[in-house]
Amino acid sequence: MYPITPIHSQKHLIPILFENEAHQFISIHIVFDNQDATLAHLLNILRLTRLGNTIKYPNGYNQKMRILFVTDARSPISQNWIKHFIKQGYEIYIASTFDVELDFPARLEFTPVAFSAAKKKNSAPSSASSVTLGFRTIFRQWLGPLTIPSSARKLRKFIQEIKPDLIHAMRIPYEGILTTKALVGARFSRPTPFLVSVWGNDFTLHAPSTPLMKSYTKFVMQNVTALHADTNRDIKLAREYGFPEEKISLVAPGNGGVRSDIFYPPNELVKNPIIINPRGVRPYVRNDSFFKAIPLVLAKYPEAKFICTLMQNESQALKWIEELNISHAVELLPAIEYQKMGDLFRSAQIVVSPSIHDGTPNSLIEAMACGCFPVAGDLESIREWITYGQNGLLFDANDSQSIADAILLGLEREDLRHDAAGLNANLISAKADYEVNMKRMEEFYKSIV
Repeated sequence: MYPITPIHSQKHLIPILFENEAHQFISIHIVFDNQDATLAHLLNILRLTRLGNTIKYPNGYNQKMRILFVTDARSPISQNWIKHFIKQGYEIYIASTFDVELDFPARLEFTPVAFSAAKKKNSAPSSASSVTLGFRTIFRQWLGPLTIPSSARKLRKFIQEIKPDLIHAMRIPYEGILTTKALVGARFSRPTPFLVSVWGNDFTLHAPSTPLMKSYTKFVMQNVTALHADTNRDIKLAREYGFPEEKISLVAPGNGGVRSDIFYPPNELVKNPIIINPRGVRPYVRNDSFFKAIPLVLAKYPEAKFICTLMQNESQALKWIEELNISHAVELLPAIEYQKMGDLFRSAQIVVSPSIHDGTPNSLIEAMACGCFPVAGDLESIREWITYGQNGLLFDANDSQSIADAILLGLEREDLRHDAAGLNANLISAKADYEVNMKRMEEFYKSIV
C-alpha cells in the first residue's frame, strides 16, 4: 500500500490508497464528513484488471482499450501500424496533423500544427519538389513551434471528449511536442499514459536545428511515459535529452517490421547490374551525390541500370540526369504500391541509401529481406544493421566517389552478395519480423497502461 497525498474536497478529506499487482489496480475511496475523520457513508472499491485488449470493470463489463494515435495519418507507415490494432479489436481514435479522410478509426480529428493546414487534403506526405521540401523543413523548424500552444488546446479538448486509455504520438516533431503540451498541466479526471515514437532523424536533424526545437524535444523527453525507437542509438540520445533512466523503452522498426509475405528473397539472386534507390526526395538524402556517382559506375559497368522510386517528374532529378548525360541508364518511378515493392526489390541486385540522417530506413531493411545487397551512408544507426564487408557496405553520403566505390565493389563481389543475402535473411527474421514485433508492441502498450 502506498499513501497518496490527500485530496481536499467539500467532504473535507479523501485519502486514496493504491495497490499494484501485475497490472491490477485497486482504488479505495473513503469519504469522511467531519474533521474527526468519522466514517460517514461511502466505501467504494474499484478493481481494474487488464485482460488482453480490454479493461474489466467490477460489474463484469469489458471495455476495449481505447487508443488515441497522434500522427500524420496520411503516412502509409502510420496507417499500417494503426490497422494492426484495429484488427486486434482495440478502439482506435486518430488526431491527424494533416487533413485526410480515413474510414477505419472510430473517430478522426484534424489537428493541424506547424502550418500543416496549408497542405491539400489527402496529399501525399512527400509530394513536393526537393527545393520546396528543403525550404519547408527549415521554415517549420523555426516557426512551427510557435503554433504549438493553439494546436494543443484543440488536442486537449479532443482528449477530454474521448478519454483514451493510452496516447501514442508517432514521432517527436510535431506530434510528440503537441501531445506533451496538451497533457502537461491539463486537468483531466485521470492521468493518461503517453507513448512517443522516435522516427529516423528526430534527434539528429530536427532537435538541434533551432533553440526552440531543442527545448521542446527536452520537454517531451522529460514528460513522456514511455518511448519507442527504431534504433538503440535513439534510446541513448533520448537519455541525453532528459528521458529518465527509470522509464521504459522498446526498440523495434518504426513501421512494425518487415512483412514476410511481401518481402522475401527470390529463388535466385539477380545476375544483372540493377541498382535501386528507394529513398525518394528528402532533405536528408544526398541524391545529388548519388546521381553524380552514376557516371563513375557506368564507366566500369556501362550496362548498369539505376531505378529511383518516388522521383518521377522530380525537376531536380531530371536536371541532374540531363547534365550528367545518364538518361539511358536511369528510370525515375512514381510511388509504388506497398504490396508491389517486394517484386521491385527482388528485381534489383543492389539497394542504395545515401542518407546523412537516419534511424532504421524501412525501405532499406525491406530490400535486404528481398536479397538486395545494401550499400548505405555510414551512420551509427545504420551500423546497427550493416557490418561493413559482411552483410553490406558503407560510404560517405556526401562524397559521390565513395558512393560509386561501394556500388562497384558490390557489383564486383558476387561472393559477398551471396553471403550477405543469407546473413540478411537471418538478421531480418531475428530483428525485424512484423508479426513478432507487433506482438511485442501490444505487450508494451499493456505494460504502459
